[in-house]
Amino acid sequence: MPMSRVSFSFAKEGGHEENSYFQFARALDRVRKLVVEKLQSEVGLYSQNDGNDVWEWVQEDVRRDFRGAHRFAVIYELLEQKTIEFQEAKGDSAFEIYPLLHNNVIGYPEYGVAFARIPIRNQYGIGNEDIIFARNDEAFRVFLADLQERQLRERRITVFTDTKEGLERSREELSRAVQRDDVVMEEALKTQIFRSIDEFFLKDRVFFQTYDIPYKRGVLLYGKPGNGKTTLVKSITGSVEAPVAYWQITEHTTSDSIQEVFSAAIKMAPMILVIEDIDSMPDSARSYFLNTLDGATSREGIFLIGTTNYPEKIDPALINRAGRFDRAYEVKQPDERLRVHYLTRKGLQRIVSPEVVEEAARRTEGFSFAQLNELFVSAALQKHYEDQVDLERLIDDLKIDLKKGSKRVWLTDKSDSQVGFLVR
Repeated sequence: MPMSRVSFSFAKEGGHEENSYFQFARALDRVRKLVVEKLQSEVGLYSQNDGNDVWEWVQEDVRRDFRGAHRFAVIYELLEQKTIEFQEAKGDSAFEIYPLLHNNVIGYPEYGVAFARIPIRNQYGIGNEDIIFARNDEAFRVFLADLQERQLRERRITVFTDTKEGLERSREELSRAVQRDDVVMEEALKTQIFRSIDEFFLKDRVFFQTYDIPYKRGVLLYGKPGNGKTTLVKSITGSVEAPVAYWQITEHTTSDSIQEVFSAAIKMAPMILVIEDIDSMPDSARSYFLNTLDGATSREGIFLIGTTNYPEKIDPALINRAGRFDRAYEVKQPDERLRVHYLTRKGLQRIVSPEVVEEAARRTEGFSFAQLNELFVSAALQKHYEDQVDLERLIDDLKIDLKKGSKRVWLTDKSDSQVGFLVR
């Protein structure tokens, strides 16, 4: 169902700039009357002071043209109303145009709820006042409950990114579904991790009540790159019926952004909070982060998953104290048995004989899963273009590349070692 659109504007009083407060008050009054007309009901005014989660959900509805969300009005005709965004993965349709919440009134007639992000002039330029309209408290509660249920059903994740301008949030679709069977790792370890996850998200929470265990959990996954940490995390987040958030910490992470992330996570609990490359936590924010993990209620209902490729850079205080990261699991490079399993699962036996697959597994000692995947891709390309596969040569070539990478020596021909306009 297309959104309705009713535009209006507000003129300056007497040809001069009026006080911004009175300008906002008049705009708010006009918006309220419009909302009452559209919802055919009187409304109360609400605000959300502890984060903008609801606004992000509403923006997502507007962006996807959700049939229950209607664009009631543009507030000021001479201010921007839509935005253009580049979508890297969309090919020919790389640019997406959709309405902003800024300067628009968005309503949900079915629930008797509406949202208005009203522009207001301040000393820095033009800001916003966020106003929520609802028929009554119960209507608003029903809207929020249904919105959360729908977001969970659609399997979208919240992404927090620390930037120079502050903490940015977005809601993104889960990438290609990763099933638990897709996780190739030592079976006992895999069972232990998923058992911990599944027990945490049982609705009755009998385990935690029976043994008087605090309802929070933290695991740290560490190991060399390319051995399945990300795949494991994706399989966890894609197979658990719970909200998921990813936090991308950077050099711009501060105590303020840490507090904001955990405050938002608590409101989504029970949920999973993934912190990738946790070793990137700036020294200036580390103490505050540790204190936050120690807080009695700061992690209630949060299953925290941290990952790192460099465990030697991790502050020992993170894993040597209960209540922070309860367990640290090493995601190891695959042994020969797992290499056979992985290459067979990828489909290498369709290109070469099972005996050659087993020989390849023996010859790839020290390969990560990512490198084994590259071996399979290279073999498939060779089969496709040459109708034959020299797996031994492909493995040797990859080993040479690995050796260059480990020694950081890329140029092997001395004649190529001098680069520039002048060679003396």
